[in-house]
Amino acid sequence: MYAIGIDIGGTKIAGALVSEDGQIVREHKVPTPATDPEAIANAVVELVTELSTGVEVEAVGVAAAGFVDSERSTILYSPNLSWRNEPFKAELASRLGIPVFIENDANAAGWAEYRFGAGRGVKHMIMLTIGTGVGGAIIVDGHMVRGGFGIAAELGHINVVPDGVLCGCGQRGCLESYGSGTALLKAAKQLVASGAPEAKRLAELESEVGSLTGVEVYRAIQERDPGALALLTELGTVLGRALASLVAVLDPELVVIGGGVSAAGDLLLEPIRKAYLEHLPARGFRPELRIEAATLVNDAGVVGAADLARIELTND
Repeated sequence: MYAIGIDIGGTKIAGALVSEDGQIVREHKVPTPATDPEAIANAVVELVTELSTGVEVEAVGVAAAGFVDSERSTILYSPNLSWRNEPFKAELASRLGIPVFIENDANAAGWAEYRFGAGRGVKHMIMLTIGTGVGGAIIVDGHMVRGGFGIAAELGHINVVPDGVLCGCGQRGCLESYGSGTALLKAAKQLVASGAPEAKRLAELESEVGSLTGVEVYRAIQERDPGALALLTELGTVLGRALASLVAVLDPELVVIGGGVSAAGDLLLEPIRKAYLEHLPARGFRPELRIEAATLVNDAGVVGAADLARIELTND
């Protein structure tokens, strides 16, 4: 039996027909009409219809960037999409005639890694998705932690710098403001503007394209440019320090690092691991977790959403 996973991002909506063992049978992507909730619903309905042609689908899971209520039905708030208390489950279910379940996108990605990716074999896991922002997922004893109101694991909004940089959430000093791809790009632009010698390669790349983007920063990282690597190390250090604090609360066996910035591999993971160990409470007297890169990469959202929908259907 198949389930369909839908992953709604700020620029694209990805959909996949997923088997019970987490394998993608068919998939398709369309642009996200980000400013129009009705158009987003239309796009999802069309994707599900296309992906379900000729097969029996038992449930649809939708991963969305935002706060999802405890009933997994209403998107309370999405920073990058025009959702405010959107009853998305009811809207889609009435049009599709198939059970629909809504999930936070980082939760979906974390669940996919737990079930089918880097987290296989563990019961206690944290995932951080390092992209435009910083998303999080927490698995405790094989169960997703959603909290009393459904919006737990917003790990990008733990405070790491008191009275620090203003975050999009309205608070200052959030992890997202220092440990995301957006923060990395901002730091790279500031380095270029400073005219410092270590900004030479980034400045060259900026002059080639006219405006520095994440693509150029990643290129400099791949080239092992010292200036870009120093910025990546700073980002990893912030993430590692934050993980040391989270470990004091959650005591996981594994942390999985996903999202676009994780493409840097060990160049990102090593400073995370180093900072984690340097700030780990009672180091030497407690087990030390593993910190690994995600393995499902861009497929995690759709695979996790589909699997969670199947599980929710079974539990109903």
